[in-house]
Amino acid sequence: MVKTAVVTGAGSGIGRAVARALLDEGFEVALAGRRADALAETAEERETALVVPTDVADEDSVKALFDAVRDRWGRLDLLVNNAGIGAAGTVADLSVADWKRTVDVNLTGMFLCAQQAVLLMKDQDPRGGRIVNNGSISAHVPRPASVAYTATKHAVTGLTRSISLDGRAWNVACGQIDIGNAATEMTERMAAGIPQADGRIVAEPTFDVRHVADAVVYLAGLPLDTNVQFLTITATTMPFIGRG
Repeated sequence: MVKTAVVTGAGSGIGRAVARALLDEGFEVALAGRRADALAETAEERETALVVPTDVADEDSVKALFDAVRDRWGRLDLLVNNAGIGAAGTVADLSVADWKRTVDVNLTGMFLCAQQAVLLMKDQDPRGGRIVNNGSISAHVPRPASVAYTATKHAVTGLTRSISLDGRAWNVACGQIDIGNAATEMTERMAAGIPQADGRIVAEPTFDVRHVADAVVYLAGLPLDTNVQFLTITATTMPFIGRG
């Protein structure tokens, strides 16, 4: 039986790499993101890709995404809950609007997608599926001036644990991948140097984003009676261990 997946934030970066890797593995993949043109570029005209422009922070938009999956394939085996945004700012200067937007996308968006995925997975035959949440290194420790992003990513860890527990009733496995400095458009600035906890500006190493995609493919290939609860993947010499 062909397996199906939804990848959010599939128009660039980690989401694009993961979506293409799943397509290469024979998955039918719904590509979700805000920009239809970027999603089409990810799809590379593959018939097994379904482009669904989606705002994960909007309940109706998310429901339409999963309705499209149900209409196209009738089931869902994997959700890669990847979409997220950043907002630079400390607790003293971050605007409330930026705080709310970050929470809406990074936390509420993940909840909305997970909810719709579980509703589909628990009623399909055979029952069940897998959810992989993108937690980020910031689910462990913060960078300077990242209060909104860090708070949401810490919250994603709680979301992952709760889904993992609740999902047992429906054969839904949920785990989290925490990624540090995968080489994407978002991390290009790291080569020029970014602020550290001690005030220095330091260039940080990155690693090939394909290794993230390979890790997700590994998780996707596990049977549902086996779960990797948390997986951390970083550049080896990234200043993560010892950060702060």
